[in-house]
Amino acid sequence: MNIRMTVYIISKMLGVEGALLLIPAFVAVLYKEESALHFLVVSAALGIIYFFTGRKKPGNKMIYKKEGLIIVGSAWILWSLAGALPFFLSGSIPSYLDAFFETVSGFTTTGSTILTDIEALPRGMAFWRSLTHWIGGMGVLMFVMMLTSLDDENSMHLMRAEVPGPEADKLVPRARTTAQILYAMYFALTAIEVVFLLFGGMDFYDALLHAFSTAGTGGFSNMNASVAHYDSAYIDGVVTVFMILFGVNFNLYFFACLRKWREALKNEELHMYLGIIAGAIVLITVDILHLYGSVAHSFRYASFQVAAIITTTGFCTADWNLWPEFSKTILLALMVVGACAGSTGGGIKVSRLMILLKSIKQDIKRTLHPKAVTIMRVNGRKVSSDTMWGVYIYFICYILILIASVLLVSINNFDFATTFSAVLTTLNNVGPGISLVGPVENFSGFSALSKLIFCADMLVGRLEIFPYLLLFSPELWRRRF
Repeated sequence: MNIRMTVYIISKMLGVEGALLLIPAFVAVLYKEESALHFLVVSAALGIIYFFTGRKKPGNKMIYKKEGLIIVGSAWILWSLAGALPFFLSGSIPSYLDAFFETVSGFTTTGSTILTDIEALPRGMAFWRSLTHWIGGMGVLMFVMMLTSLDDENSMHLMRAEVPGPEADKLVPRARTTAQILYAMYFALTAIEVVFLLFGGMDFYDALLHAFSTAGTGGFSNMNASVAHYDSAYIDGVVTVFMILFGVNFNLYFFACLRKWREALKNEELHMYLGIIAGAIVLITVDILHLYGSVAHSFRYASFQVAAIITTTGFCTADWNLWPEFSKTILLALMVVGACAGSTGGGIKVSRLMILLKSIKQDIKRTLHPKAVTIMRVNGRKVSSDTMWGVYIYFICYILILIASVLLVSINNFDFATTFSAVLTTLNNVGPGISLVGPVENFSGFSALSKLIFCADMLVGRLEIFPYLLLFSPELWRRRF
């Protein structure tokens, strides 16, 4: 294992986080808040770490997939530990564990919160809280790679460890250029949403924070009532559309920019993603019609919540905890499905679900026609056995982690709906659950052990399990490679 190169890359990433903290410090200065000092202190500390360990690249630059997974897994934890310090030092969140929970929830774009009065946060702190969503949406390592020449020789090992989905592909030969292209599209969509929200009557600060959270599909709002605070059908519609857009594989936007419309529009995952959204909206609209009295109002709230849950954004415009069980069950199912691979959304990803369903169909054909040669294809391309095997292993690990987490969290002795949905929503990076962790509730009542489990689930869910499984492998620490 190339320890020096691993430390160098992680230190460089911490240095970038230190520079990022200057942005909320500037916001705090604008609003004449004392919290600016706490951002500057943490920024300086991270700058010192970078100065001593992240400036000079080691002679041996070679790293492999294993190191890439270790770097990504460790970097996300360290970024969260450092990012929590301003909340804690300023007293905005008195408990460091709670501050760590909030920061992990931010970077992993989960959106679960321990805060009971969000509007009491200083503006600089609220800005940093939402900015973590925007940075974490594409991935902290992708963000650093976009800004710096993190490690051009081995960047694909790092990119594959962080990009969500069964497979990670470069759009162009250089991984750093790929990161820059992705962030250019990401920034453009965010800026367009800000403009639309300004037209809806939001001030620039609120529009920016809600655009950050929409883009990262995270769901942090600076209002206690989330988007419902504005009580605007226009704002609901804008946020709904952009949540769905950010749940699409960004590779398709790249094809659209190249005017490869046929390749983009014929994407099977996109068809399934939009089909699931449309079906869920219709079913929930009909189911809640008696609550809202008109199809228009039912459609408005159903479409917003379906988009918020399947993209794992987690915003709310209604307390769907009060909806019929059928609607709540659909939303719980959407938590598991998640958005498209290569998007900023969480969940197991539509592509994995599609591969699993095609595998079932293929096995049925093999049973009926034992001598037939069957090939699974997605978007006209053959799905390799390695990809299929990876999907199967992912599902097995996902179920085992879900069960283990539910058992441990059940020690709190909350009702099953609360316990199960709390684990499900953190593991899938959604945000709200049902019952005591519903859309108008929070996670403050859980024990320290449960909060640590939720933090682990959020990180595992965001990096899709394997980087953290590797960290617990004894073989990794015994062997040289």
